[in-house]
Amino acid sequence: MELCVYSFTNSLPNLKVLSLIIFLIYMRDPLNDSYIVFLKKSGIASFLQEKPRDFYISDSKKVNSLTFKIENISNVDELEFFIKQSNICDLKNHAKHTVIGDGNAQADIMLIGEAPGAEEDKIGKPFVGAAGQLLNKMLSAINLDRNKVYITNVIPWRPPNNRTPSNEEILQCLPFLQKHIELIKPKLIVLLGAVAAKSVLSTPLSISKLRGRWHTYKSLYFNEYIQCIATYHPAFLLRSPNYKKQSWEDLQMLQQKIVDENL
Repeated sequence: MELCVYSFTNSLPNLKVLSLIIFLIYMRDPLNDSYIVFLKKSGIASFLQEKPRDFYISDSKKVNSLTFKIENISNVDELEFFIKQSNICDLKNHAKHTVIGDGNAQADIMLIGEAPGAEEDKIGKPFVGAAGQLLNKMLSAINLDRNKVYITNVIPWRPPNNRTPSNEEILQCLPFLQKHIELIKPKLIVLLGAVAAKSVLSTPLSISKLRGRWHTYKSLYFNEYIQCIATYHPAFLLRSPNYKKQSWEDLQMLQQKIVDENL
């Protein structure tokens, strides 16, 4: 084995032999840098190679080719990968699945809810539990189904015990939602519940004051204005069925807008 060092500050005849012995002992494992430490203390001035060996490069300095910024994401698959790799929100550490979206990514109508529930977290899809079944019926009532719309949530991870997401958690996940809207490019957005309405419309108003009329959404990186309508979340309607009449009025407004826009 060739000794890959030269130029000693002290020209002791036995030092090369000693260096070779230490080299053979320690360099059996190329990741062991004990020999490098020994050479440095022995007065080695340089190495034969002009650049260091690869196995001396720290992993932290190696570039991951899959690393990219959210503004450079061009499709939903890339966004899903980005969100799954993100550690910006602690909710991820308590959830079983990252729930991204469901339906037609080319749809003109996008529905946005609050966050995954127990069934959604278990399966990995939004609106698959009891609230999802009611949503399917609501869509069917105006001649829509999940294959004609795109469904997502403000928060991609289930909050513990299905609690309401905090303002901090909403802000942490808001860039994901804004990019999601930018990728889907819907003509109309249906905001299901107060969390979705507050997040998208940036308003403190309650859902009862927001429903029954159309609103406008525009983001920093999306030049087009999108018409939005807010209504009650299906989970709320299951708990308070007396609000279903108002929700039906909102659905009729959506149906009429679809006709007017020829969607």
